[in-house]
Amino acid sequence: MSYQFYVPTRTLFGAGMLKELHNQAMPGKKAMVVISNGRSMKTTGTLDRTLEELKQADVETAVFDRVQANPLRSTVMDGAAFAKENSCDFVVALGGGSVMDASKAMAAMATNDGDIWDYQSGGTGGGKTLANRALPVICITTTAGTGSEADQWGVITNDETNEKIGFGGYDFLFPVFSVVDPELMVSVPPKFTAYQGFDALFHSTECYISKAHNLMGDMLALTAIENIGKYLVRAVKDGSDLEAREGVAFANNLSGQVMTISCCTSEHSMEHAMSAYHQELPHGAGLIMISEAYYQHFVDCHACDERFINMAKALGKADASCAQDFVDALVKLQKDCGVNDLKMSDYGIQKSELETLAKNARETMGGLFGADPKEVSHEDCVAIFEKAYK
Repeated sequence: MSYQFYVPTRTLFGAGMLKELHNQAMPGKKAMVVISNGRSMKTTGTLDRTLEELKQADVETAVFDRVQANPLRSTVMDGAAFAKENSCDFVVALGGGSVMDASKAMAAMATNDGDIWDYQSGGTGGGKTLANRALPVICITTTAGTGSEADQWGVITNDETNEKIGFGGYDFLFPVFSVVDPELMVSVPPKFTAYQGFDALFHSTECYISKAHNLMGDMLALTAIENIGKYLVRAVKDGSDLEAREGVAFANNLSGQVMTISCCTSEHSMEHAMSAYHQELPHGAGLIMISEAYYQHFVDCHACDERFINMAKALGKADASCAQDFVDALVKLQKDCGVNDLKMSDYGIQKSELETLAKNARETMGGLFGADPKEVSHEDCVAIFEKAYK
């Protein structure tokens, strides 16, 4: 019955909310506006709209446009240096999960000495504690996948060591406020809408079966799962369906909140190993690839049957009566979204790598294995990869 719930981020949710940005109390006078190294923020006009909103709020800006799909340690350090060189006193993350994750890390390293890897607690990280508060961060999310606009975490990749590890956990890394405007998401292509939607789904399914589950987290997770089940297929099939975009964005925001009160399981550790070695693999796509085999493992060992039944019902299978119904509903949702045939081999993953990936998952983010509803051994982990491999 016990839990601690603390999500201090003010959330501006709803279609057209970007127009309210200039009315918010700003945490500084000059913002580093962080975007990806792609073109979408510029071609859609979202960057210009954001800069104009900040101008109306009497905020100066400097744009940093180098964040990759899986943000790198070196990019974080470049961004931190950029913030200092341009005398920025807060950060505006404009984009998807990678941009928001990188922005939190940049904000931290703009005020602390050394390298970000000095402060990572897994793998080859130095395990140090941040000495100084990070610069304040505002998040304007343009995708619905990571929930990073609602939590105090980010994921950073060290491409020199093939490690992809969560960074954060400090209260001061919660965004000051976040704008969740579904109108900014209508241009996301169908396959990425699906990848991101399943990432949001798995944040909630993992937290729901996690040993860290609790009453508050259960409420958030089941509501998120229900909204993914109801709206994701519609959003994939028609990106301009604003009601569907709003439903998926709501699910994503709840999934971000549930990670602050519960904990993801080893599914995320396993995927982080995959994309740590294969930078071009979208995180959500990697999760989809292993998901059927991953959840089937827990269904087969009857780790938490009742919770799987509840999740199946939330996904839309009203007559669910056994744990297998969840896996069946998950596979159907993937088929309906057109992502059931994703292959590891299409992204260069070789079957000979699976042992290495399993080892990497445990060495870099082994803590998540401790949240599994039933212990997943190294051999289990390899077996899940092997069953998922195409």
